[in-house]
Amino acid sequence: MNPNASAWKPSVSAPVFVPGKGFVFLSSEPDPAGAAPPDPAGAGSPAPAPSNEEQIDESDPLWQAVIKIANGDKDKAMRMINNPDSLQQYPEIVALLGKDDAMDTSNEKKEESTGLESKVEAMKIDEPNPAASQAAEPMEEEVAPQPVTEGDPREHVNLVFIGHVDAGKSTLSGNILYLTDNVDKRTIERYEREAKNLNRESWFLAFIMDTNEEERAKGKTVEVGRAFFETPDKRYTIMDAPGHKNYVPNMIMGASQADVGVLVISARKGEFETGFDRGGQTREHAMLAKTLGVSFLVVVINKMDEPTVQWKKERFDECVSKLRPFLKGCGFIIKKEVKFIPISGLNGANVKDEVDPGVCSWWKKSYSSSENNTSRGTLLGLLDSLTITGRDPEAPVRIPILDRYQDRGTIAMGKVESGTVRPGMKIQMMPTRQEYKIDAVWVNEAPVRAARPGENILIKVGGAGVEDVLKGFVICTKPSCRAVNKIICQIALLDLPENASVFSAGFRSVFHAHTCEEECTVSKIFETTSSKGKVNKQARFANVGMRVICMLEMERSVPVETFDEMPFLGRFTLRTEGRTVAIGKITKLPPKKE
Repeated sequence: MNPNASAWKPSVSAPVFVPGKGFVFLSSEPDPAGAAPPDPAGAGSPAPAPSNEEQIDESDPLWQAVIKIANGDKDKAMRMINNPDSLQQYPEIVALLGKDDAMDTSNEKKEESTGLESKVEAMKIDEPNPAASQAAEPMEEEVAPQPVTEGDPREHVNLVFIGHVDAGKSTLSGNILYLTDNVDKRTIERYEREAKNLNRESWFLAFIMDTNEEERAKGKTVEVGRAFFETPDKRYTIMDAPGHKNYVPNMIMGASQADVGVLVISARKGEFETGFDRGGQTREHAMLAKTLGVSFLVVVINKMDEPTVQWKKERFDECVSKLRPFLKGCGFIIKKEVKFIPISGLNGANVKDEVDPGVCSWWKKSYSSSENNTSRGTLLGLLDSLTITGRDPEAPVRIPILDRYQDRGTIAMGKVESGTVRPGMKIQMMPTRQEYKIDAVWVNEAPVRAARPGENILIKVGGAGVEDVLKGFVICTKPSCRAVNKIICQIALLDLPENASVFSAGFRSVFHAHTCEEECTVSKIFETTSSKGKVNKQARFANVGMRVICMLEMERSVPVETFDEMPFLGRFTLRTEGRTVAIGKITKLPPKKE
């Protein structure tokens, strides 16, 4: 307490409450008609208010409400008016004061600074109470977690377009994107002008997929082109594989991610025969597609609108009859896994819309009777009808890495083969066995909270450098896949290089499994089976056409599993000198080290 402080005195300029008028400021000048006598308490006291009865506005709603409560007794009403706190017990008065608040006059704003608590509470903005917020924090922890949004619920299917060079794969891929409204008309017109300048008018649709100048100038796909489209039922990723034999390793990378293979065959006279004969890529691509694990093979007989074909059923049947026995020899179950359909990739007939019956009268009757293993008249309709099996979202995660790059962290690219991937998961990188954490997951460059089997995804690997994540590695959750440098396998011998007459111990080639490539050597042959079924358990060499059980030794460890455990990590191909020498499956791995 300050002993020198003066006593508090009310301000002369303080306002006085008058019913019907609110708070008014009384003049400090003496009233010439008769001023009130000075306050005996001292000169600092406020001047008394004029008689309330003289200043009451009888039409004021507040006065009318109070006089009604006082049963017409004006003295009692005046006492109630002079004690505003006592009015809070009457609901009609509180409601009336709340209604006055909405009018927001200047006098009512001053009224808030007096003792009318109800008006103050009504107009006061609630401020956060730190104590209350701290008390509420435990309540937030008890709220049930939101369900995980796992992206688009429609099934995702990877398509790989394979076939001999110039069969029309890129043109068909580009036309599908155009027909599904993924490429606008203005872009197509620009591609038409560019193709015309190169004197290749029919290539303009291929330019949608073939984006670099080398591919456009030569008319040959080099890298695996990727694009996306969707139908009301499913989502698709197109992988346009190169058809030239020099780029088969690139084709293998694309086909290793595919669920459905689209084998494009040219019906033009001479082109089909060139692609299908020995040395053509039709045979090798079909065989590799089966080896790499596609669930279905859709054989599209393209260029049916050619002047040499003109949608003739005889030409279509000729191509199909030659392909059936070969595909059966590759291991396809023709009635379940192979579909045949005639199309024109350039003008779009039987791609999205069915061909005009006036142009092709026999097709509607053919697919209606399921002659060619399909009951759908168009390619997109046929793709929508296929059911992909074997996807297990509850299994351990397996993601073969296709590529990686640096972008504010290490980003890995791959396809989810099994399991469900979520940000925050702990993973193990095989074969290095290093453990990391997933920081983010993207599908089609959009962040998602979970990715199911079949999705092509990007993963931000927390704590890993670019040198720690390599193509051919496999992202796993425990129990992880195996990392070995020796395998026992069963292979089918398809071809031999020119400088090797037999397949024997010491034979060297390149081992392709999922996205992995590694040099390998045949260390031992255990058994051979001839094409006639004769088994030799003491064999020291094998010839083309035989089935061989042997041991392969890798230069470095590779992440694999047996075919029976995980088929997508248990298939492989052997290639050397530009040829596919053998296809096979892993039957046994070395025992685990304790």
